[in-house]
Amino acid sequence: MTQAKPLIGISTYLEQSVRWGVWELPAALLPAGYHRLVQRAGGLAAQLPPDDPAAAAAVVSRLDGLVIAGGPDVEPVRYGAEPHPRTGPPARERDVWELALIEAALAAGVPLLGICRGMQLLNVARGGTLVQHLPETVGHEGHSGPPGVFERHEVIPVPGTLLARALPEPVSVPTYHHQAVDRLGAGLEVSAHAADGTVEALELPGAQGFVLGVQWHPEAGDDPRVMEALTAAARG
Repeated sequence: MTQAKPLIGISTYLEQSVRWGVWELPAALLPAGYHRLVQRAGGLAAQLPPDDPAAAAAVVSRLDGLVIAGGPDVEPVRYGAEPHPRTGPPARERDVWELALIEAALAAGVPLLGICRGMQLLNVARGGTLVQHLPETVGHEGHSGPPGVFERHEVIPVPGTLLARALPEPVSVPTYHHQAVDRLGAGLEVSAHAADGTVEALELPGAQGFVLGVQWHPEAGDDPRVMEALTAAARG
């Protein structure tokens, strides 16, 4: 018998004005790279638009795995900070919904992958903080290309980690972010870093299931191994 493909939920943007054809309306949307990567990795993709946070546990209970997608800056109030002048406008509805999804996944042991903003939000959910404008910390713009263009740089996995089992060697990854993990949240450990010391992946050792965050954008590249690790855990 062929094993059923795991159902992987992916959080989405909620935009107030999106144009297609003759229409311009509010829309929940997501770059196609996300669902294509899930499908390539052997999963079924389901988009999860923002909802009442009280519904998060019920939503997660229907899933075999959860992806918290990239997107806008996390509102600094979520980690007790004042906004930096370069921090983007808040996406409060999405922050609340995705934090509820993360908490529900952790409580239920549902495999969880955070991508870029998703990794940062996982850190915040565990009580960690963020660097609000990374170029001021590392002294260069190498983590983000021009507007709308991914940069590339190498990430170095930490041996023995969950990430290193999927990516055992240093790899060049597509990246686009100006914020990063600062103080680690409770129980989290770094599982990859960049040459400049920026945290590029983190995970929750000892957690029931699979809990991993990556700072880069695997959906914008051609390496499916991180998503394959999630779908493998989701099948389990």
